[in-house]
Amino acid sequence: MKIDRRIAKSQLAIKNAVTHLMSEKGFDDITIQDIADRADVNRGTIYLHYTDKYDLLDKMIEEHMDNLRELCQSAAEMTFQEGNYVWYEYFEHHFLFFSTMLSSKGAPYFRTRFMNIVIEEFKADVDTAEGKNHGLSDDVILQFFGSAVVGAVEWWFKNDKPLPACVMAEQTGALLDRNLE
Repeated sequence: MKIDRRIAKSQLAIKNAVTHLMSEKGFDDITIQDIADRADVNRGTIYLHYTDKYDLLDKMIEEHMDNLRELCQSAAEMTFQEGNYVWYEYFEHHFLFFSTMLSSKGAPYFRTRFMNIVIEEFKADVDTAEGKNHGLSDDVILQFFGSAVVGAVEWWFKNDKPLPACVMAEQTGALLDRNLE
């Protein structure tokens, strides 16, 4: 189903408004009127698409998580290093959203969702039956590498991208390729 361009434009303006407002103040301090003013839409327009600001934020998070899952599926046949290029390009393109979510009060909830996606994507690559990880617990390996990936992304955002996305992708991918294959 194709969404009307005007609706898509309004929804994008609303999402951008929330992201920008969250980079300026806490989510709890943001009102629907603040969002409407920043997005240059009526409050009613927001309520046409979202129950409240929490519904809006949840849908924004879910949209990014779905996009990351799709990127993983498209990179399924790639090495971690190659696949990481796709992720870091996405992170860089959505820098304000990810940096805001990882540094805001909503960070624990967002971080948990992000971590779950990373772990979910690594499950197929963990082999404890043979090789380097023989005899280790799948759960420990998944938590270890999931935390490493999420931690590296957090570090990158919190430090205002001190390395180019391609370097982060290359280095984190090389570490994953070296230890999970």
